[in-house]
Amino acid sequence: MSQQGTIAVAMSGGVDSSAVAALLHAQGHPIVGLTLQLWNQRRLAANYVSLGLPETVPQGRCCSIDDVYDARRVAEHLGIPYYLVNAQERFEDEVVRPFVNEYLAGRTPIPCTLCNNHLKFDQLLLTARQIGAERIATGHYARNHYDPERGRWILSRPADKSKDQTYFLFGLTQMQLSRTLFPLGEMQKPEVRDMAAGHGLELARKPDSQEICFIPGGSYQSFLSAYFAEQGRTLPDTSGELVTTSGHTLGRHPGIHTFTVGQRKGLGVSSPDPLYVLRIHPDSHQVEVGNDQDLLSTTLVADRLNWVSIPEPTTPIRVSIKIRHRHEPAPATLRITAPGTIEAIFDQPQRAITPGQSAVFYHGDEVAGGGWITAESRP
Repeated sequence: MSQQGTIAVAMSGGVDSSAVAALLHAQGHPIVGLTLQLWNQRRLAANYVSLGLPETVPQGRCCSIDDVYDARRVAEHLGIPYYLVNAQERFEDEVVRPFVNEYLAGRTPIPCTLCNNHLKFDQLLLTARQIGAERIATGHYARNHYDPERGRWILSRPADKSKDQTYFLFGLTQMQLSRTLFPLGEMQKPEVRDMAAGHGLELARKPDSQEICFIPGGSYQSFLSAYFAEQGRTLPDTSGELVTTSGHTLGRHPGIHTFTVGQRKGLGVSSPDPLYVLRIHPDSHQVEVGNDQDLLSTTLVADRLNWVSIPEPTTPIRVSIKIRHRHEPAPATLRITAPGTIEAIFDQPQRAITPGQSAVFYHGDEVAGGGWITAESRP
């Protein structure tokens, strides 16, 4: 039975979550470690081999077997209870299959956001309740606090803007924020590594994970082929024409799932000037290409919204918007166009607004809300 006030620490096996466990333990909090087992890293290896696809040994990926081992070792070092939770079936249902479906529909999904918004926090809080923990703590670089005047929990960007992870967390609910701690929100990454070393953690200098946990070598196309082969299916035929903005056909392509907006390499056609993917048309299977200037967009549409620091607005509001993780938030005006849908008009055109990605709205450092990009328009 857990002690009153127990905090369940989400331990991914990386430096950040391990440092959180060490910090809270040193502060005298009763803690337990939780790791979600999300994906069998070797599951599709035979399919990669049989298809002659490049498949690399899993390295530098979140939630790998090595990460689970590292998380358990940290828990043993700290002398805290540790639980490994098998969430593979739910991960496939709520992250992997939507990822596959989005690519086949000509959109570019963000599996890490899907995982946080639909699975990770929900499953962690569910397991925490089952073992008697009142709150969870994670190694995300973010901040949250309760504002009594607004009667809401507020999610904000961290002190270390270079490690800001709020873009992936816009879907958190008020209940989830109320039961979540982000102990690294006020810290810089070098401080975190030094703190981990100070607590005797051997992984203090472990590199950050770079790859998506279920995509070996970062090749989405190889993963899709191997995933379908495992199930005895072939990839749907989404081949079609490569066309210019004026409708001129330049050639054919092998499938819309092999492209993303902004892509330059691998188009399969030669041109005196660089060409980029501008739009993907899932109904006709056409991939539209053009020059770099054609990638600029002034407007986006997003749905499946979640409002965090503010209630849903009834009149147009000013915000800054991130359209990808490494994007600097850009000033824009939002207006509700239908229930659960907004249109954003940027002050300045933005490059490569991509359907399937997230648009996260900020008031200063606060996350006002966010949604999923469905469309854009050119100036």
